[in-house]
Amino acid sequence: MTAYVYILFSKKNGTLYVGVTTDLVKRVYEHKNKFVEGFTKRYNVDKLGYYEIYDGILTAIEREKRLKGASRKKKLELIEINNPNWFDLYYDIIN
Repeated sequence: MTAYVYILFSKKNGTLYVGVTTDLVKRVYEHKNKFVEGFTKRYNVDKLGYYEIYDGILTAIEREKRLKGASRKKKLELIEINNPNWFDLYYDIIN
């Protein structure tokens, strides 16, 4: 089963959130529409800045844990290198 690790952001260099899911489009949609209670809703973290694709959920969960433990600088670098204009990639994945 395909799984995804993703980083959401509130604005360029703003608040970040790392998550894991098996349905990236659905999960980001839920964040965008404030269906997810907690951190992302409270801090308006709803733009997809970066994501990785994995063949299995267990591997993705391991990566999510490593990424959550990584420095803020490392997370910002992943976005800057792969998405330097800080586009909301949600609109790319829904097409």
